[in-house]
Amino acid sequence: MATSFNEKFDQHGTWRREFALRLKLLAEWMKDHELLDAAVEERLRRLENQVRSDKVMVAFVAEFSRGKSELINAIFFAGYGRRIMPASAGRTTMCPTEMGYDAEVPPCLRLLPIETRLQTQSLMEWRMVPEKWTRIDLDVNDPQQLAVALEKVAETLRVTQDEARALGFWDGQTPEDNPLTDAEGMVEVPRWRHALINIAHPLLKQGLVILDTPGLNAIGAEPELTVSLVPQAHAVVFILGADTGVTKSDLAIWREHLITESSDVDTRLVVLNKIDSLWDALSSPAQIQMQIERQCETTAEILGISRELVYPVSAQKGLVAKVTDDQALLQSSCLPALEEALGRRIMGQRQRILGAAVATGIADLQAETGRVLNIRRRDLAEQLLELKGLRGKNSTVIKHMRTRISQEQAEFDRSGAKIHAVRSVHLKLLRDVFGLLGSTTLRQEMAQLTQALQHKGLKLGVKKAYGDTFDRLRENLRRVQSLTGEIQSMLAATFRQLNAEHGFSLQAPTEPQMQDYLNDLDQVERSHLQYLGIGNAFRLAQPEFADRLVRALSTRLRSVHQMALGDVELWSKSAAAQLDAQLRERRRNFSRRIEAIDRIQQAAGGLDERIAEIQAQTHAIDLLDGKLQELTNYLVRSPETIPTAARAEPELAQA
Repeated sequence: MATSFNEKFDQHGTWRREFALRLKLLAEWMKDHELLDAAVEERLRRLENQVRSDKVMVAFVAEFSRGKSELINAIFFAGYGRRIMPASAGRTTMCPTEMGYDAEVPPCLRLLPIETRLQTQSLMEWRMVPEKWTRIDLDVNDPQQLAVALEKVAETLRVTQDEARALGFWDGQTPEDNPLTDAEGMVEVPRWRHALINIAHPLLKQGLVILDTPGLNAIGAEPELTVSLVPQAHAVVFILGADTGVTKSDLAIWREHLITESSDVDTRLVVLNKIDSLWDALSSPAQIQMQIERQCETTAEILGISRELVYPVSAQKGLVAKVTDDQALLQSSCLPALEEALGRRIMGQRQRILGAAVATGIADLQAETGRVLNIRRRDLAEQLLELKGLRGKNSTVIKHMRTRISQEQAEFDRSGAKIHAVRSVHLKLLRDVFGLLGSTTLRQEMAQLTQALQHKGLKLGVKKAYGDTFDRLRENLRRVQSLTGEIQSMLAATFRQLNAEHGFSLQAPTEPQMQDYLNDLDQVERSHLQYLGIGNAFRLAQPEFADRLVRALSTRLRSVHQMALGDVELWSKSAAAQLDAQLRERRRNFSRRIEAIDRIQQAAGGLDERIAEIQAQTHAIDLLDGKLQELTNYLVRSPETIPTAARAEPELAQA
């Protein structure tokens, strides 16, 4: 049976919640058994945040009047028994709209006035000042109130041509794209720049984010949409009209904003909507199907994609069918096929990516914790061998052994100065890394780019200024890779020496790789190129737009730098925690050995008793190791492999 997107997403959400719970319980279990060092705790925290806060953004992109809002209603909101997003004839969604869920915010619609375009702040910066947004509380239990409130995203203003130009809706160089003027010479523009809808819809609560974008004009005028939101969407649903096919403006959106060299084609689904307009009482079902198929093939050919990525749908009939429970009409609407594709392609891919990240994190967790257990196991084996060698020996031999252990301990303590020196060099190199990836460096780069855009008139050298900026940012990442390479070599040499001198089992953690972040920079740069050509020269000549472009770029680059910095910090913390854990275990080992000798000296039967204790401790470590493998192996199971009956809280308390 085909699994719809809603069902697949619900399954994914259940898995995420259970994973977070099991991870939390695992952390408590590890803490109880003294297995939770700083690096392991950091890995657990990252895994929990990654899975608990994992968002799946699906962007719906289309020109006006393609039925985009109706498709959102049909897929996500049919359960309300009516339309929730405004979807009447003509232009409806006038501003980019994000739907999601934040438990910290009451159900509401927040609207950012269009006049904020006259200022340079990016959308991300405006999100930080909620008082500048118009807020309307929503009653999620009243579909009528909900639908009426959401109609506000369709509101417009009448402004002069000069005002429209300042707001980015009028361009004298491309008059064919400008909105119509009325008899008084006024222009109709959106009243709102951006809308945020926060409701406790079951799918939104599980991490789904829906991005509704209203046409080429809005996309082109909001750099953050093109540079950040749409490129980061896990799936893009591009809606065309079956009655119109691929128009010139449709093709412009597809080529300029949706397809890049780095695009994963499988995450770009094309919907040929309104196939009911081709349903003709004078044509046979076979003829209608042939006509629909011909439109799909033509669409695929024009867009340069595989036919299997084009889905013919009637969103309106699909919504009606769901509301009235008309299964025959639902099948005719072809909506289930699109939902199945969203579930299989988008959620399937998302689960694979998240599953791979989880598997890597759990494997690292197992390795780090396994090393601690192996140290304990080895120390106990050494103690056991040492104590067995004392059988039948007199008090002088036992006293001599105590002296030798004390000397070993003193020698070990003296090696602390060497370890401290290595850490000092390590921290110095890390400071250089943090400087390259820190906010100060990025601010300086953005200030330099902004200065290049300050002069008035056409900015014909802007492409070179952007290129130089990205070249320097890439060079910074390569420098970071070089510095982490130096640290890695130093750690490996130090760990080898400590392993040889003290019998440690230190292993330098895998060096963080900057290539993914270099690829991210390439993608961000490509997403900006469309703004730097001759076609946008006049738009760039407006200081407000140029500033907004740089601010949007800064927000995206800050995210890349923070993720790279996070990888370096985790790597550094992992190395330090591993060394701390083995130093701690070795000091404990010295204390236990001296304690055992003292007990043997004081009581004749103490030797056999101590040997039995060590054997029991060794057995306990084996049980711990087995339980750890069991608990962590369960965490890497995918949602599909977990039977419903097994979805219960693990009995960690019994471990």
